[in-house]
Amino acid sequence: MKFIQTIAAVSVLAVSIVTPAFAQSAGGATYKAKCQMCHGADGQPTATGKSMKALPFNAPELTKASNATLIASIMNGKGRMPAYAGKLTDSQIKDVVAYIRTLQK
Repeated sequence: MKFIQTIAAVSVLAVSIVTPAFAQSAGGATYKAKCQMCHGADGQPTATGKSMKALPFNAPELTKASNATLIASIMNGKGRMPAYAGKLTDSQIKDVVAYIRTLQK
């Protein structure tokens, strides 16, 4: 009986560790495909991003921005950044915001 409880506990732990990794991976893959060309692999704007006046993700106004603000910017576009509403799902956009937060650390 104790063996079964141990296996169950390990299984729950494994699922809780792996699930966030999948979400981050999905956000990272979408970021790489749709955002990285301007915002850079590390959240620092590329030459293209700089020409469009993209801010680095560690800029205070972006680190202080709420997730809702970032989601709205991605959905509706901002400045010269195109809108992604209808091009990305709500889930993809939320995953990208979560990934962006990892780049801010």
